Amino acid sequence: MKIINPGLPEPYKYETDYRKIPSKYLNKDIPKGRTMIKWQPFATMPQQYETIKGFIEDQNKVAKPVFDEQTLRDLNDVLAQKLFYDPPALIKYWENGYYKSIECEINRFDSERNKLEVIENGERVLLSMDCIVEIE
Repeated sequence: MKIINPGLPEPYKYETDYRKIPSKYLNKDIPKGRTMIKWQPFATMPQQYETIKGFIEDQNKVAKPVFDEQTLRDLNDVLAQKLFYDPPALIKYWENGYYKSIECEINRFDSERNKLEVIENGERVLLSMDCIVEIE
C-alpha cells in the first residue's frame, strides 16, 4: 500500500480523508474555508420555477365536495327561502380546488343548466349548483 502522508504518525500515513486527520498534523498554511456549507436548492431554468410553484399551489387545493341526500335537501330548502323571501345571501362555493365566498342577491335558478344566477355589485354571476357548499 502506498504511503500518502509520509510525515504523519503511523495511523494517519495511509489516510486519504483529511477530515479524519487531527488538525495538529495538517498544514496550517492551507485556509480552512467556510467550514459547513449548507445545501440550498435552486432552479436553473424558469420552467422549474413555474413547475415547483404549481406543485406548491396544488398541495393547498381541496377536492370537490360530495353531498348526501339530506345535505342537498337542506341546501335546497335554504335556497327556496332565499329565492322567494330574502334574496340577499352569503354563498360559499367550490371553484378550481378552493372554497370561495360571495355576498350577493339571488336572482333566479336555471333548472336546465342547473345553475344559480346571482347579482354581485350589479354584475350577473352564474354559479353551478354542484359547487355550492353553503347558503346563509
